[in-house]
Amino acid sequence: MARVSSKKLDAIRSRVVNGLSWTAAEKTNLYMESRVLKRGESVLAYKQRIPLRRNTIMVFADENPELNWAHPCKYLLHDAKTGELYKEVDAKFPPYMMVDRPKSYKAFHEPVSIRDAGLRYPILPRLRCPIRWTGGTRYAVLFAGGANNRHTNDMEFLYRTLVDLYGFDASNIYVLNYDGSINYNGDPKPVGNWPGDGTAYRMPVHGQGTKAALDSVFNTLKTRLSKSDLLLVHTNNHGGHNGTESYLCTYSGADYLASAFAAKMGTLPKFECLMVMMEQCHSGGFNSPILAQSPATYTSVSSACEELRSSIGGAQFDPFARDWIAAMTGNTPSGGALASNPDTDGSGKVSAAEAHDYADAVKHSYDTPVYSQSSALAGDCHLGRRWYVWRFYCRILLEKLYPYYERWPRPEFYEVLHHKLMPELREIEAKLQHVSDAQEKELGEVLERITKEVLGR
Repeated sequence: MARVSSKKLDAIRSRVVNGLSWTAAEKTNLYMESRVLKRGESVLAYKQRIPLRRNTIMVFADENPELNWAHPCKYLLHDAKTGELYKEVDAKFPPYMMVDRPKSYKAFHEPVSIRDAGLRYPILPRLRCPIRWTGGTRYAVLFAGGANNRHTNDMEFLYRTLVDLYGFDASNIYVLNYDGSINYNGDPKPVGNWPGDGTAYRMPVHGQGTKAALDSVFNTLKTRLSKSDLLLVHTNNHGGHNGTESYLCTYSGADYLASAFAAKMGTLPKFECLMVMMEQCHSGGFNSPILAQSPATYTSVSSACEELRSSIGGAQFDPFARDWIAAMTGNTPSGGALASNPDTDGSGKVSAAEAHDYADAVKHSYDTPVYSQSSALAGDCHLGRRWYVWRFYCRILLEKLYPYYERWPRPEFYEVLHHKLMPELREIEAKLQHVSDAQEKELGEVLERITKEVLGR
């Protein structure tokens, strides 16, 4: 079929915009597929198939561009020959959600922009007393199926927090993202650096963001988890509600229904702590099923929104996920200070409940965070603790570490700190209960010697 003239395309654009109320015109983003879609083809709104009865010029209307999917939107189908609107289809997902958008699909009315994140100068976060873990083994699962850039950025932030700050063994972190790489749907392209500090993405991706891949990870964890272990599960990207229950969107294949997700969690062996943080739309519908099926002694679930609500997105991060992770980290992605101290009880740890409370306190006005726990003690589960009991020890140790922290690349610094220096300090820390003020100087000399032996060069 011959190409549609620019004049006819302009006429379609004008009619669509003129048909919006003033309020709708200020909050609806409009996109046109200027390529003629042939009669008999179908348009996919994620998994909703929209058949075309005529040769068609499609206009897509996103009625809440700041939200994650699913949320209300419309497909406006125009006759390619006459330009008339012949059908309007209500949907919950956009086209091209799992594939790159063709160049023929472009925005022509975009009053709401989520691409301008503003400029934040990255700074070196304040060095804090190293975090210890004295329990069993810690595991983490990070999942995003239909990932956009902001979802991948959230997971990168969490990955760095787990490895750098908390000293998680990287082999115990399972990352499933989009097509099995650091890629994502939409802009910016090509994939560049993580926006937190402008450095390259460090998160290794182990598989696609599919239900099958996530099931495979849970099957692996069946053979690894033991009674004293901790498991953190973070889900991101998009979600929906089928009228009965919530579901998590995946890269391909079946979506993950809340009931099925919880049932799969229920097949894990008994272990100590399960911490779940979910960012996707309708994530609150997962809370109760997970609590009912969890084999963990202590379980907490922190979700960005209520079961029948969507979650808000952003230009570079999803606000709720960003703030929950920032609470655990102690700083923003760019290294800046938090609005308040999440460690409200001064225990040296940020618990599951405290991380949720902080994210809820600073939340975007649209989000409706939901928190559930199996018991009061479940909210006390944490990823690690700073040993503030001996404040003089932390003070002296930080004095010795700071020159290396300022000079070394952060990944290298934390790798040596967690896996070489901290094991060397266990004997000293075991004796700290009996250290007096008079021994501080001697302790400082010992710490300086060990630090130079391990880090010095």
